Amino acid sequence: VPIGPGPRVGDAHAVADAGPATGWIRPPAGLNGADPAHGAAPHPPVPPLPAPTQPPDAVAEAQRWRPWRFRMSNDVWGTPVVDGDLLYVTSFEVHALDVGSGRRQFKTRDVAWAMAVSDGRIHASDGPTLYALDSTTGAERWRLQTTSWVYSLKVDRGTVVTGTRGGGVQAWEASTGERLWEIAGAQTDFETPESGPTIHDGTVFVWKDARLQALDARSGAELWSYPIGDAASCGGVPVRVTPASDGRLYVAAGTRVLCVDLAAGHVRWHFEAPAVFLSPPAFAPGPAVTGGGVYLADYLGTVYALDAATGKDRWRIATESRQSIEPALVADGNVHVGSGSALYTLDAVTGTPKWRFAAGGEVIGAPVVADGRLHFGSADHALYTLDASGGQLRWKLATGGEITGSPVARRGVVYACSKDRCVYALDAVKGTATGRGSRT
Repeated sequence: VPIGPGPRVGDAHAVADAGPATGWIRPPAGLNGADPAHGAAPHPPVPPLPAPTQPPDAVAEAQRWRPWRFRMSNDVWGTPVVDGDLLYVTSFEVHALDVGSGRRQFKTRDVAWAMAVSDGRIHASDGPTLYALDSTTGAERWRLQTTSWVYSLKVDRGTVVTGTRGGGVQAWEASTGERLWEIAGAQTDFETPESGPTIHDGTVFVWKDARLQALDARSGAELWSYPIGDAASCGGVPVRVTPASDGRLYVAAGTRVLCVDLAAGHVRWHFEAPAVFLSPPAFAPGPAVTGGGVYLADYLGTVYALDAATGKDRWRIATESRQSIEPALVADGNVHVGSGSALYTLDAVTGTPKWRFAAGGEVIGAPVVADGRLHFGSADHALYTLDASGGQLRWKLATGGEITGSPVARRGVVYACSKDRCVYALDAVKGTATGRGSRT
């Protein structure tokens, strides 16, 4: 599907005022002619024609949602965040776009290398500064200087947790910016957003002094710790954790997988694989596998299904080598794994391969499943939508650059960012095509 025409040359002044460079939405009044707020039309007025009588279908057509794109003046990175009626994306500044029209509501004045949206606030950091903004207006709530460069930022239940270069971990009150506690000596081998401290349900998980520590999010007090080992004993890869709804913490540490009781820190079982895991475990509750299932893919592309209650190896299936740090996606009884340039789908209970779809480049980010469709980005500058059960291609959008981060699906719309400096909002069923019913 072609990208679309984009703005015309004559629309440049209006685009500069309104912000978005959109190619598919119906332009607002005044965009293609004189701005009614800034003067008269360039041609003499003519006697008005009688207003045509519009059938109900025409009125509905005018109100229909249209796919849109927003072109940034700078590079865009990461995964878009959708919260309510606004979409937030980082492109040096944080931009807040209306999900219905693509119009920019506001942008910040600061770079946001890390960002999280929660409880009506945008929490972000430009490195040495941590700040919070009103998520509706962009007004500043608070701002502070940190002692070192922030590389990781997460928010949960009113607490902001940051990881800073040199082994620092800090907790902040989300509403005021008050520092709650700080520790030093955390792991420094892997200072990436995915490898920083994790917060879940009032507990912060930190890899420090070759131990996995669980700390109270508000006080920093140690709840429990487990000797997980240093980077060398973990195969030279970061420890990745997944807090699950069954009250357990699933840990990937090199070639090992551990199941730890979230409350007490007791290890219930461990599993040893022949190759290291780069991505965290994925937990799927349900009766299909007794007690639920834990799914992982190692760097060789072998997909494992473990019994969540016992750690027993239910099945393992080989795909192709993968460098992705994204976990397997379990949805509707299927396991979806991006390995190399292909998307593999396996039966979650038996491991039976269902389908394989080859893209033109390496799979980027994590796929997303919604309403029976699977969406994913690729290094071949394309966004794909497949039938989640059969793997048939439903539509494909070619952009001018690699998809960044992962796509997001909400209420029948797929949002994605691309290195062509554009943010896209696409019809989940038809891509850039129009003609669907009204949206609320």
